[in-house]
Amino acid sequence: MRIESGRITKLHVVHLNPGDDVLLGLRAAVAAKGIRHAAIVGAIGSVTSYHFHVVASPDLPPAELYPKAEGAYDIATMTGFIFNGRVHCHIIFSDERVAFGGHLEEGCRVLTFNVISIAEVEELDITDFDTLQPLN
Repeated sequence: MRIESGRITKLHVVHLNPGDDVLLGLRAAVAAKGIRHAAIVGAIGSVTSYHFHVVASPDLPPAELYPKAEGAYDIATMTGFIFNGRVHCHIIFSDERVAFGGHLEEGCRVLTFNVISIAEVEELDITDFDTLQPLN
């Protein structure tokens, strides 16, 4: 196990417009603000298409599935981290019946808007926290 601590120094709120790609827009915002390490703490909005991946086996490394479809879906939330400038984000969509999602991939197009909150953290280095290798 490895634990790092830091101080939340700034809250960034990103607004994506109709037609924007959610992941590409999020990456562009992180680059524009020079965000190195942060937590994605939530999001709202809607999309006209989704694309994400999920683990599909208990093996390491796991097999993965990449669902994608078009239609009208709400963004129930987004969460994740910025690891040394690299976006690692999960997203949950919903329709009138079910909520679903996984690791955000390119191809999620904004319908109405997408508002994402990012809490930037100083004095923290979580560069490799999403590795399969044990951390000490």
